[in-house]
Amino acid sequence: MNILMVNYEYPPLGGGGGVIHRFVCEEMAKRHRVVMVTSAYQDQPFRETRGGVDIIRVPVWGRSRRSVATWSSMLSFPQAVARHARFIIDEIDFDIVNGHFAVPTGPASTWLARRAGVPHVITVQGGDLYDPSKKASPHIFPPLRWSVKRVLAASARVVAASENTKANALRYFGSAVRGVDLIPLGIRPREFRRATRTELGLPEDVFLGVTVARLIRRKAHDQLIHAITRPGLEDVHIALVGSGPERDNLEQLARELGAGDRVHFPGRVDEEVKWQILDTSNAFVSATLHEGFGLMFLEAMAVGRPVVCPDFGGHTDYLTDGVTGFVTPLGDNERLAAGIGRLASEPDLVRRMGESNRKLFYSRFGAHHCAQNYEALFEEVLAEQNAAASQTAQAMS
Repeated sequence: MNILMVNYEYPPLGGGGGVIHRFVCEEMAKRHRVVMVTSAYQDQPFRETRGGVDIIRVPVWGRSRRSVATWSSMLSFPQAVARHARFIIDEIDFDIVNGHFAVPTGPASTWLARRAGVPHVITVQGGDLYDPSKKASPHIFPPLRWSVKRVLAASARVVAASENTKANALRYFGSAVRGVDLIPLGIRPREFRRATRTELGLPEDVFLGVTVARLIRRKAHDQLIHAITRPGLEDVHIALVGSGPERDNLEQLARELGAGDRVHFPGRVDEEVKWQILDTSNAFVSATLHEGFGLMFLEAMAVGRPVVCPDFGGHTDYLTDGVTGFVTPLGDNERLAAGIGRLASEPDLVRRMGESNRKLFYSRFGAHHCAQNYEALFEEVLAEQNAAASQTAQAMS
């Protein structure tokens, strides 16, 4: 197949959604022609090939950071795609277009599919439908709600990674959706050099909980800081790996709560260092308000770490309280702290849960599993299109 992928963020831009998409694209590029259209940033080349994927980056307005998109960059992405269409669809006869994120990618990817005359599949990621931390969440903000509905209605298939995201698609946009296909995400663990905490600038001989996420309100890092200041967790440290607009507020909060020396901010790190930090941690801890699937949890599982997190989001498809770690009620800092505290006091439990998580990951969540599921879906869509065309031709003859 000739597959056109579209995502307004693709590594090195953005967060987990782009990373997952890269894994899927590179796996499929082993068997198909895959072209990725995404946003340009700084001095990145307009066109290059990486991991077998032909990448086209269109210039957008106002993108000032790799980790966080701006409203202007997102709004300008569909226009930028339209301006550069001749470099995208006029050179290759594509079979199918797959857009990731209903907004802001969807308007661009559906336009490309219409112009190319091929089916469109939209992959919804979670936050593009529902984000409880934002007043402009697509499920309640009229302009975004209208745009999402148009994208879903224009798609041959809608794909979600989790039951939670599927439920949100049907609950808030059901009138525009005929059905939702479920394809769990998968990642490709990186090989990395083992490192010590000292090398990484982290404290040795303490219980270290790690979270890897952009420092934005939806991730609720402030609740995590509050949790470790509860009685009994005086020796627990956490490392908040990532960058974002909330960093100054989080550093101030940690100091005010007397935990400034126990909350560490490694910042945005490269992939090698990220995996090294995960590998040296005792557990993955998160207070996130919502995850469409939870790439960060898969990464922790891949290196054999238990996970402590809230019970709201797509990760509840595969994380089980008392088995993979502790899944606590959303916003309940006391229960969150209790889960962290139990792991800090029971190293054997950490080891057992971590090993169980490693086995679960490798049995279900490799990138190749995800890519194969997408390939099967695309082939099914194309078969349906061919059958419909054949029926139309017969009716006209």
